[in-house]
Amino acid sequence: MSFADITNLFTFIGGLGMFLYGMHEMSSGIQKSAGSKMQDLLGILTNNRLVAVLVGAGITAIIQSSAATTVMAVGFVNAGIMSLGQAVGIVMGANIGTCITAWIVSLEQVGSSFSALSPSLYAPLLIGVGAFLVMFSQKPKRKIYGEILIGLGLLFVGLNFMGSSAKAYMDSPIVTNAFFLFGDNPFLGVATGAVITAIMQSSSASVGVLQTLAATSGAVSTSAAVYISLGSNIGTCITAILSSIGTSRNAKRVAAMHLIYNVIGAIVFGVLAYIGFSFFPGFAHKSIDSVGISIFHTGFKVACTVMLFPFAKLLISLSGLLVKGKDEPELTENEESVTLRHLDKRILKSPDFAVENAIKEVVHMGEITAENLRDACKVVMNFDEELLKKIYATEKTINAMEKLITQYLVDINNLSLTVEQHELIKNLFYSVSDIERVGDHTENIAEIMDTKTPDERVTFTEDAKGEMAEMMGLVKDAFRCSVSARRDMSIEDAVLVGKFEEKVDDLEEELREKHIERLSRQQCDPANGVAFLDILSNLERISDHAYNLAGYVMSEHE
Repeated sequence: MSFADITNLFTFIGGLGMFLYGMHEMSSGIQKSAGSKMQDLLGILTNNRLVAVLVGAGITAIIQSSAATTVMAVGFVNAGIMSLGQAVGIVMGANIGTCITAWIVSLEQVGSSFSALSPSLYAPLLIGVGAFLVMFSQKPKRKIYGEILIGLGLLFVGLNFMGSSAKAYMDSPIVTNAFFLFGDNPFLGVATGAVITAIMQSSSASVGVLQTLAATSGAVSTSAAVYISLGSNIGTCITAILSSIGTSRNAKRVAAMHLIYNVIGAIVFGVLAYIGFSFFPGFAHKSIDSVGISIFHTGFKVACTVMLFPFAKLLISLSGLLVKGKDEPELTENEESVTLRHLDKRILKSPDFAVENAIKEVVHMGEITAENLRDACKVVMNFDEELLKKIYATEKTINAMEKLITQYLVDINNLSLTVEQHELIKNLFYSVSDIERVGDHTENIAEIMDTKTPDERVTFTEDAKGEMAEMMGLVKDAFRCSVSARRDMSIEDAVLVGKFEEKVDDLEEELREKHIERLSRQQCDPANGVAFLDILSNLERISDHAYNLAGYVMSEHE
């Protein structure tokens, strides 16, 4: 191998690296720029399959990877926040959305006909402007736009590097014969596309490389491009299949639906292409350009979705045959069994969805803690040994959730987030800690009421119970509103928490003075009196933590 060959090889590898990195950076920047719009996409997921298809296409157009979208769908189903019916629509839409990258690559060929419009001409300028925005702009939004420009510029520079290095080999008889063989042998063409895509784990990247080779010389025949493109759709399934290992049966079925969908599409259109090329061999061996590959790629994806859309239920049934076992019931947000399953790391593929999911988990933890607080208040008013056991068991769940959610937030914080999202994640860290402390104070109240023998049981007078009931009502309302404020980002609920907290502070001071007077008059047992004051103290601390939770929401609004 000559020095020139080594140089060309290194240039091609470097170009491929810049292309992949540029695609990643552009995708990351677009996701940041989209912000809450990505969360809105998740929010409109319904059992309307057409809506799910549009959502899948929209998400994939943003993150530029159908494999990543499908992996997220696996995570959503495994977490119990998406049904199989929704997932099949997402899978279909993802295959359409991935075409955006092919059209971006095609801009290079369109620009080559008009040198003044060539992306390669403007790529260095895009990188330069983007770098200045990232380095010197004080506004976070402009920094994000800078990242998008850098990613787009690197993508085109990478394509240019790959094209210039590959040009030296495109006239080689070996390369020409290879593409001729791929075009004449559908199985070999499809297998090649599938293997290359499985290795690169991105059909967008593999089709982009194919487009670059096609635009460089004309050695890529139409039939070879068609079969390799069909194979790339099968190869992209490997990412979702690997991601589904260790998940629930329904999550595995999402990966299976992705595979079945793409295999059926490849078989149907592969057979049609083979028949068509048999009748028109001249067209089959005619060279294809980058734009032609984009047209076929998009047409095939749209046609495949239209063809299989009416048979979505059949796809779900076929996935059940492929993945054996009993059907799992669709999970709901209120089921305690979901508690430790919502934190699926596959959802980290999209930072916006991961942030949204983290908020849901923190709210879920708050709702469980609020219920435990209500149970503890019931025990104070009417002793119940079974309810005490439930309180202790729930407190263990709350502690486990704190560890899992905290780790999940650490993982999210290491993703590519906007400044606002970093601030939100920081507040969620604090929120988890405050909710866990509310759980501890709730457990303290239960332990005060828990005694070894009935003779030692804590009892209060009717006056004391009446005072305690008023205090507990205010505290429960304060904590409930703090959780609602986080769930709905409600400034009104956050303000209410502040009002409740003021009343709790005033009432706690008033009740403490009254009870000390009762103790001094010997109107109640000293041991019960100490328990009364301890419960008041714990309730007041719960109110403080509720105020903290509301404060985080207030700061985000500001």
